[in-house]
Amino acid sequence: MGHFEGFDVAGFWDDSAYALSEYVEEAPPSRELIASLEKELGGYRLPDSYVALMDAHNGGVPTRVCFPVAETDWAESYLEICGIRGIGRARSQSLGGEFGSLFWVEMWGYPDIGVYFADTPSAGHDMLALDYRACGKHGEPAVVHVDQEHDFAITWVAENFEAFVTGLVDESVYDTSEEDRLDALATVREGSFSPILLRAFGEVADVLPDADRRLRALGEAVVQDKGFFALHADARSMLMYDYLFWLFTSFNRVGSVEQYLRTPPQHERSYALPDYELMIVFSLGSEPYGFSTGGYGPGFLEQWWESRIASGHIVENADGYRLTGTVVTALLGELAAVAGEGE
Repeated sequence: MGHFEGFDVAGFWDDSAYALSEYVEEAPPSRELIASLEKELGGYRLPDSYVALMDAHNGGVPTRVCFPVAETDWAESYLEICGIRGIGRARSQSLGGEFGSLFWVEMWGYPDIGVYFADTPSAGHDMLALDYRACGKHGEPAVVHVDQEHDFAITWVAENFEAFVTGLVDESVYDTSEEDRLDALATVREGSFSPILLRAFGEVADVLPDADRRLRALGEAVVQDKGFFALHADARSMLMYDYLFWLFTSFNRVGSVEQYLRTPPQHERSYALPDYELMIVFSLGSEPYGFSTGGYGPGFLEQWWESRIASGHIVENADGYRLTGTVVTALLGELAAVAGEGE
């Protein structure tokens, strides 16, 4: 390839069903596709090593996902990636896909320093980027970590893309997955519910007397799928968004997408939280609620809302926005099936 001499490219990738559906483009990138994507992404020239790796396998989930780093505010000894974006537009996680590089800049406010090529298990709260600030748009970019939780702090990670890829190590070196999974299971099985959820369970008791158990069962299914409790754009997450919206609207009126989803500026958060945050993401005041994801990606929620509006699953009437009766019936059936899986 001219790059990655002696590197086992074929053994580098884990072609799971998830990787194939979300990351892996079906063909190597053509020169025309590369040129059009580089233009679309702001004129940044993709490194030759990136193109070489994508020529052999266009995007995917590596078998080794951990990169050693010095201790920082965001990592003790390593960072972890979920996948590497392919050169294309067909997959949601490709560079030009639905959750590609521009998504993080335009929707999340990440700094426009180059190309965001790898995500992490934080559901968008930190990303890996090719940083062109020092080399210019046609130079050889460094790999940096960008931390949304700390005002988009940028930390140098590797000299270049090839050094980053060849420096990845197996997660077994730092394996805390079983401990993390058990902690997440404890969260969904035993964590306390927010007051708004507790009231909603009472409001829907005639229709769903074990609404709390159904929520815990769905949370457990998410953890069993992923090993941690976080909501993205997968089927379980979409089901959770549906369920939470139905619970919330059992006694609340949702008059706009802004009311339900949008996070106000930081200086306004003390008195204007979106409705979604009141349920499982954050606590109010000093009272923590155990059943919590601890954070969320607004882009995933907005995708859910837009898809449900477009499909007619959520409609607006005199009572505001609500799931239709047919959709609620289907939702209850899906929750029953999920609860049955754990029995």
